[in-house]
Amino acid sequence: MGSGGGSHYSWSLCVRPCWWLWVPYRQRSANGDPTNAGGRPPKTHFGTFYGTNITPDPTHGIGQWTEKQLIDGIRLGLRPDGSVMSPVMPYPAFSGMSDVDVRALVTYLRNLPAVAKVNQPHSLSIPFMGFAMRLWRLFFFTPTIAPLQSPMEGVARGRYISDHLAHCQECHTPRTWSGTLDLPRYLAGNADGVDGEVAPNITPDNDTGVGEWSEDDMVSLLKSGFLPNMDNVQGLMALVIDGVPEGGYKDMTDEDALAVAQYLKRVPPVVHRVETKKE
Repeated sequence: MGSGGGSHYSWSLCVRPCWWLWVPYRQRSANGDPTNAGGRPPKTHFGTFYGTNITPDPTHGIGQWTEKQLIDGIRLGLRPDGSVMSPVMPYPAFSGMSDVDVRALVTYLRNLPAVAKVNQPHSLSIPFMGFAMRLWRLFFFTPTIAPLQSPMEGVARGRYISDHLAHCQECHTPRTWSGTLDLPRYLAGNADGVDGEVAPNITPDNDTGVGEWSEDDMVSLLKSGFLPNMDNVQGLMALVIDGVPEGGYKDMTDEDALAVAQYLKRVPPVVHRVETKKE
C-alpha cells in the first residue's frame, strides 16, 4: 500500500517534477542561487517564465500567505491579491490534490529556509499578461473536485500520482495553440516541450509508445532511470528521477511505482511518433 498521507512523501512526489522551475531543496542552481528561491528560466513558445520565490521570506516569498492562500495558489492558481498565476505553475494538475496531501505540501513550504531573493519578471510575448492569464483561466480551467485523502493502491493510486502529483501529462502531452493540453493525445508525447526537450509517447501503443514494455520495465525506469535497452534517460526526466537528498522518483515506494506502471498500461494507446531531436 502506498504511503499517500505521509507529509514527507506526499510533497516529495509533488515538488520534484517542478524543481526545474524553483530548484530543489538543499541544492543550488548552476549559478549558485539558493534553492526554492526561484529564478530558473524555462523557455516556452510564449517567452521565458522565471520561477518565483516560494520560500517563507515575508517580502519576496510566501511568508505572509495564509494556509488558505497557499492552498488556493496550489490548487486554483490564485495569488492573495486575486491575480492569476501562469499555468506554467501546474495548478490545473494540482487542483485534484487531496486535502491531506496539499496540507502536507503547505507544511513543507512553511519549513523551507527563508531566502530574501527578489523575483525576476517574466520575459514574454503575451500582451497584458495579467488580463491574459485571467482569460486563460476563465476559458480553460475547471477545478477538480479534490478528495479528502488520495487513493491508496492500485490503478486509482497510479492515476492520482500521475495526474495530480507527478503531473506526467504536463510534459508528455502535446499542447494546443493556447497552451492547453491536447487531451485526445493524452500522454502521447511532446516533440517541443519545455526548453525544447522531447517528451516521449508513454501510452501503450506498441509502435510509437511503450506498449511493449512490461510493468517491471516501467518500475525500473522510475526507480533507476534506465530504459529496457539499458540506456538511461537524460534531461528533465533524469533530474526528477534522481531528485535531491530529499528524494526523487527513485525514492517512490515500490507499490506506488507499480501503481503508476499499472495505470500507464491502461491508458488508451495513441499512435503518435515523437522523434528525438538531433544534436
